[in-house]
Amino acid sequence: MTIEEVQNEIIEEFSMFDEWMDKYEYLIELGRDLPQIDPKFKTNEYLINGCQSKVWLNAELKEDKIYFSADSDAIITKGIVALLIRVMNGRTPKEIMNADLFFIDKIGLTDNLSPTRSNGLLAMVKQMKMYGMAFNAKLNS
Repeated sequence: MTIEEVQNEIIEEFSMFDEWMDKYEYLIELGRDLPQIDPKFKTNEYLINGCQSKVWLNAELKEDKIYFSADSDAIITKGIVALLIRVMNGRTPKEIMNADLFFIDKIGLTDNLSPTRSNGLLAMVKQMKMYGMAFNAKLNS
């Protein structure tokens, strides 16, 4: 599946809910399903700056594709990072760098998050794209 196809699938899933409370519940559920991050990555080195809650994000390059793992101490934030991983996992560095994450606006995340959570969301996206840039540079050196 392409990045666009995964995003369209997420948009479709969120369209089943009329109320934002139901969407929050779904985010919480997605966070619960997020695979555990290796405890060695729950350090300040992997902490994303700009998030109100704590979010740890790790990325590894395997066979020229990036695989992410993450955790958060906030249940909704954990669901948000789970969505981002779903879209970005197993992609090439260039795909991640160039990804237009339109699903964020389409499902209403931007409009329904507090300003601090919105900043955290942007920080998570920025960090994922930074990993893409770093691994791209590594592959092309």
